[in-house]
Amino acid sequence: MAILVPRREAHRKVRKGKNNGTASRCNTVAFGDWGLMSLDNERVTSRQIEAARQAITRYVKRGGKIWIRIFPHTPVTKKPLDVKMGSGKGEPQYYVAKVKAGTVMFEIADVTEEQAKEAFRLAGHKLPVRTKIIKKEEF
Repeated sequence: MAILVPRREAHRKVRKGKNNGTASRCNTVAFGDWGLMSLDNERVTSRQIEAARQAITRYVKRGGKIWIRIFPHTPVTKKPLDVKMGSGKGEPQYYVAKVKAGTVMFEIADVTEEQAKEAFRLAGHKLPVRTKIIKKEEF
């Protein structure tokens, strides 16, 4: 299981920040024929991304082409159990991708409509956001 983590980072620890509004980038199907779009603003962990990717890959039996459009750049820190208040911020435990409503998280090509819909339905169960399956608009 290859969990996604950044190779290098400018800062080991970052603040939580806000995750409001709708996506202004990564909000269309760019590479594949079908996309899995987020309907909520949420932090998606690298483990959740990997679980969704595995669900898609297993369902299409390693057929088609899959794109992961989100990457977990943001470290999340946690202090150990039974530690008193103060004495600084905890150590980074895992990485998250901040996903806004309207972000296309996964894309797939070279599969049938039924396969794409079922694969994305299974992947959606692994994610902490409500999702919608969208088709690429042909211009």
